[in-house]
Amino acid sequence: MRGPTAGKPHAVCLAKTFDMNPSAPPRSPVTTGAMTLGVLCGLLAGAFWGLVFLAPTLLPAFSPWELSVGRYVCYGLIALVFLAPTLRSTLARIDRHDLAAMVRQALAGNIVYYVLLAYGVQLAGIAPTSLIIGLLPLVVTFMGRADHGAMPIKTLAWPLLTVALGIAFINIDLFLHSASDPGRSTVQSAIGVVCATVALLCWSWYTVDNTRYLQRHNKFTGGQWSALYGLASGVIALVIGAVGLALFGDRITGEAAQASGRDWTLFWLVNAGLALGASMIGNQLWNIASRRVPVTLSGQLIISETLFALLYGFVYGQQWPRLLEGLAIALLVVGVAWAVRRHAVARPAEAAKVPLEGAHQ
Repeated sequence: MRGPTAGKPHAVCLAKTFDMNPSAPPRSPVTTGAMTLGVLCGLLAGAFWGLVFLAPTLLPAFSPWELSVGRYVCYGLIALVFLAPTLRSTLARIDRHDLAAMVRQALAGNIVYYVLLAYGVQLAGIAPTSLIIGLLPLVVTFMGRADHGAMPIKTLAWPLLTVALGIAFINIDLFLHSASDPGRSTVQSAIGVVCATVALLCWSWYTVDNTRYLQRHNKFTGGQWSALYGLASGVIALVIGAVGLALFGDRITGEAAQASGRDWTLFWLVNAGLALGASMIGNQLWNIASRRVPVTLSGQLIISETLFALLYGFVYGQQWPRLLEGLAIALLVVGVAWAVRRHAVARPAEAAKVPLEGAHQ
């Protein structure tokens, strides 16, 4: 997820961050045409990111650990290709602090996050999981409340209350219908909600940690750091995959596994598609968007990921949202957008004085 500015820690809550470069040069003010392009790219990025929530449903025969390993092995290979022209010189600049940051961020922001997200989707469904993950802007605001320039939490009281009401509605709907769903028990639904919540916390912590680290260390460009972090994810995924094959080889590739309907061709196609589409193309589209739209608008564009995930889920399931689901979606969208607006109202002078940091790095 991409933060619109590495110079303002509180602003990371307003956008996703994959390619933050604290030393980026100032850019000219946003024009109408540039903003239109930025909005379009932001929506397309959300469309690619929303596919992440559909993958566990498309591959139900595979465990979340297998899905995570497959996706990030592919992402690591793509990152390696990206780094290939300057690989030796880039690796030579890595010190132990960089390595520690890459490992912890790869685990929290990629491997473990996606395992938990996949468990959430498989146990609770796409709608509850995507709505919980959609709370990222507010959670990161809370985590970064002690940073310089952070907005007081009391200022966000009403938006937070709106979001809390939306979360209550989606959970009520989930548990009301899990009792009548023979394929999903109440206990499974509860575990799925917990997994989605922990995934949200992992991703939020990664976002804050990544922003703070890039503020202190600017020897890599945003693109280089993103690729290094992807390469680290790929290496860790390979290690986990090798250990898994050594310990559970029969369950993964044996006769029982084949009888469960595992389609390895589809598995690698889906994961390669996620690595290329969500992790590479989606990120680059967001980079374009974040340089062309105000930070308040980029914060609202984040919601497109959740909305596209919901759209894919409802289309795939061939159903319309139930009443409580529809109310939950509306409340969460309003709550997050309201919080973004509060940031804009609280800092108009700062945004006007420093257009780069508040609008289009």
